[in-house]
Amino acid sequence: MTMTGKNTHAEVLRPHAEDAFAHELKALEAADDRPRPARWKLSPWAVSTYLLGGELPDGTVVTPKYVGPRRIVEVAVTTLATDRALLLLGVPGTAKTWVSEHLAAAVSGDSTLLVQGTAGTPEEAVRYGWNYARLLAHGPSREALVPSPLMRAMADGATARVEELTRIPADVQDSLITILSEKTLPIPELGQEVQAVRGFNLIATANDRDRGVNELSSALRRRFNTVVLPLPATADAEVDIVARRVDQMGRALDLPAAPEGLEEIRRVVTVFRELRDGVTDDGRTKVKSPSGTLSTAEAISVVTGGLALAAHFGDGVLRPSDVAAGIVGAVVRDPAADKVVWQEYLEAVVRERDGWKDFYRACREVTG
Repeated sequence: MTMTGKNTHAEVLRPHAEDAFAHELKALEAADDRPRPARWKLSPWAVSTYLLGGELPDGTVVTPKYVGPRRIVEVAVTTLATDRALLLLGVPGTAKTWVSEHLAAAVSGDSTLLVQGTAGTPEEAVRYGWNYARLLAHGPSREALVPSPLMRAMADGATARVEELTRIPADVQDSLITILSEKTLPIPELGQEVQAVRGFNLIATANDRDRGVNELSSALRRRFNTVVLPLPATADAEVDIVARRVDQMGRALDLPAAPEGLEEIRRVVTVFRELRDGVTDDGRTKVKSPSGTLSTAEAISVVTGGLALAAHFGDGVLRPSDVAAGIVGAVVRDPAADKVVWQEYLEAVVRERDGWKDFYRACREVTG
């Protein structure tokens, strides 16, 4: 159980996956009689079941963590059972981080061996650093060395994670090549190396459509098996994803359940999908797309914010006025171009749609 000070994970705002779903992982481990790769907590079959959901022989219901094609999860899990690293690629909001965390939790029981990629990520975050007080006092030694999450994963035979790999500077990215190809991390200052033990692997996520991207070198990309996570194929699938995540986040934030809010969730998803695709659901009207991605993750954020408004400033029922401001904020990123796109969509589509009058008025009020 993860502890922060004196707080148990039940009091943590966002528990790690292995804590939040500990009962499911324990039940899967008890029911799992299939072969497991070295140092894996579960078999590949059980890992896939944990991600995709199902019911175990003892009646335990495993909730889906990923709603999408089964084959994608099976390929990702199989990759981790080989010596190939896994690259989860997709546009923002396709659950790359979510899938990465749950894969690591199910495989190793620890999703915290994480390097967060940014433009300022140093090489030490991928390789190792030094405790400079010890270094100055006693010189280079293993006691003065500060291992990176990847070094710890190599030594323990665990799964490491690198988030937003393409945001990391190219020279730092390439420090992964030796780790992934030779399964070793040289420490030239000590004349030593750390060799990866069986069970070690790496999950990286990347979004090559975002700004600030550093393309992966061909040498590094060859070290990964790439799995592309698509946007939800249907509106029903996206509504299901948003509803599940909003329910989980609402419980963590002590927000009241909103069973009546499904209509508003579907409305948010519909608006996002139509603006994202450039055409209405019925295919009859073409619309312009704004500059933002309007991802599933942003839809979750809009609905969660609306639920908080309904709980604290309304009657607890999610209504059009609760989600209008969030939708406008998500759509209108560029105050000039996006506002025109939004107003055209509002007048040409929302205004004429049956049952959307309250939503139209709420959006007009927010938009001004």
